[in-house]
Amino acid sequence: MTTKKKIVFVVNPISGTQGKRAILKWIDERINRTLYDYTIVKTQYAGHAEKIAATAAKEKVDIVVAIGGDGTINEIGRALIHTDTALGIIPCGSGNGLARHLQIPLEPKAAIDIINESSVACIDYGKINNIPFFCTCGVGFDAFVSLKFADSGKRGLLTYLENTLHESLSYKPETYEIENEEGTVKYKAFLIACGNASQYGNNAYIAPQASLTDGLMDVTILEPFTVLDVPSLSFQLFNKTIDQNSRIKTFRTKKIKIHRSKPGVMHYDGDPIMGGKDIEVELIPHGLNIIVSDKKKENEPFSLLQQISEIFSGMKPKAETFAFRHSHLFELNKSLLRRLSKKQ
Repeated sequence: MTTKKKIVFVVNPISGTQGKRAILKWIDERINRTLYDYTIVKTQYAGHAEKIAATAAKEKVDIVVAIGGDGTINEIGRALIHTDTALGIIPCGSGNGLARHLQIPLEPKAAIDIINESSVACIDYGKINNIPFFCTCGVGFDAFVSLKFADSGKRGLLTYLENTLHESLSYKPETYEIENEEGTVKYKAFLIACGNASQYGNNAYIAPQASLTDGLMDVTILEPFTVLDVPSLSFQLFNKTIDQNSRIKTFRTKKIKIHRSKPGVMHYDGDPIMGGKDIEVELIPHGLNIIVSDKKKENEPFSLLQQISEIFSGMKPKAETFAFRHSHLFELNKSLLRRLSKKQ
């Protein structure tokens, strides 16, 4: 008789934009009971997911599944690095960067089916000042917006876009020194992003060539730009071509040191934290076992209009009409303008 594998599903009741009750019901209906025994644990406070996962790893649980966003995934993942326990993902956060990079379906039932397949890969992870990250980390404008997003108390892409548009009007680039094995270079930069995965989330590809298994992180530096550059930068961010923009500098490395003139905010997987003048980022190869899809699909880049429309149509099938897509974009635009005008 084959021994069943053990799964612990960890659910963050408040992350992201989806209710969790239906997901728990679908787990009960769809999980392969001939292969798995499972339990479900709800997090009760910040950091609880990491403790649950650490206990599961010590008890030799085969898979710990994160039901939540990139923050919940980060908590669980950091407890599972360099263990035999694999991370599974049912994505229901605001951005779902790691799930999107791995082509894990955003539809919960399909994500549960991926877990049933039990295909495991071993991926790299990074550390920023010894804090693990799995998608991206960085300093500058993206970290600043992450802080504003966290302070707003609201979730979802609309809030994130609102904060991004509003803060970009007044944010000032900083001067950084970046040190790696090639030497030290000084940059005036709007942001510096270190990518293990290719995107922030929502198919915003800040490091479009990044790989989770190459032992290197992709560093993206956005230099100062004008308002005339915004349309092309926005288009290329969602079209997987931002590395072709003249305002962008990129390179690959295993480790860098970032020096800035004063302490400030930095982020790891979208979570903001205050850091000092000196920041160290390094890439650790093959440190996390993770459940992935066996079915590789073409990951075609979206245009900016397609991407926003896809998200705000409630993930409707791509066969939706052009007019329907753009009605959602129009409503998004009106809502953003109303919110921003109130803050002036």
